[in-house]
Amino acid sequence: MEILAFGVQADEKPLLEKAFAGHHDIRCLDVFLNEDTAPIAVGHDIVCTSVNCALGHRVLQTLAVGGTQMIAQRSTGFNNIDLQVAERLGMTVARVSYYSPYSVAEFAWTLGMAVNRRVVRASNRTRDFDFRLDGLMGRDMHGRTAGVLGTGKIGEAFTRIAHGFGMNLLGWDVVENPACAALGMKYVSKEALLAESDLVSLHVPLMPETTHLIDAAALRAMKDDAILVNSSRGGLIDTKALVAELRAGRFTGVGLDVYEAEAGLFFLDKSLEPVEDDTLARLVTFPNVLVTSHQAYYTEDAVTQIIDATVHNVLDYRAGRRSENVLVPTAAG
Repeated sequence: MEILAFGVQADEKPLLEKAFAGHHDIRCLDVFLNEDTAPIAVGHDIVCTSVNCALGHRVLQTLAVGGTQMIAQRSTGFNNIDLQVAERLGMTVARVSYYSPYSVAEFAWTLGMAVNRRVVRASNRTRDFDFRLDGLMGRDMHGRTAGVLGTGKIGEAFTRIAHGFGMNLLGWDVVENPACAALGMKYVSKEALLAESDLVSLHVPLMPETTHLIDAAALRAMKDDAILVNSSRGGLIDTKALVAELRAGRFTGVGLDVYEAEAGLFFLDKSLEPVEDDTLARLVTFPNVLVTSHQAYYTEDAVTQIIDATVHNVLDYRAGRRSENVLVPTAAG
């Protein structure tokens, strides 16, 4: 049986092929699954997808008609899949419920420190042999306050790094994490966290209730010189509202590894095409903003764990077993 994998990065392909060797053949495509590419999957019982694939009603219907019975998502997030439609069509959907939290937490701090210490600006200058320090002044993190919105596994890893910096710790979550509390984290309301934090980092999943968690009101509640980091999901921030605040000269820095309209942009080379997204185009012009292309998870350790979990999801499906990774079970899976 051949599995069809969409949205496979060049570094990811040999790892996928090696992991599935001896189990199933796998055909790796660099294109993402959407309405245009869904017909390619005809005849494939199992389709493997990434977070930037779009599995709405029409795509799932096309897959079902073509014989696909299982979606194996290579990510923790699954907001790109219409689970109700998948269930109605009798398709099994599985995701990766866990991989290295350190990959994302460490990258979130990379973004935070890069904007704090003006690393991109400094690098651009030194390439032109401009070694002035004007405009490069940052701040010590020691003794300042880190606000962590979402204190699950990734939020906890982020908090441990903040604790290592010697920061005061504020947390917000529906359930308190005892490990974070043991580090000295004080759980407060979202409003209090935003008002008191020098650096705010987002580590919550994207759901209807968290969409635009950081909206215009939340942004206005933050300190004028705060740092905002998002390495979770783009939809957590109202980007247009963020641009408006940046235009007003607010925030020491903003580090974004995700963007709410990233589908169709991130993971692709758009350098030779006209820029159609006015909001993103304006966002990247601010000197205190750093945008990366959803790469926080992209370490050898994390990707290997994601692929290993995906292989096990497929093997479990074929054997009729279920695990915590299954989002939509069927009689076959």
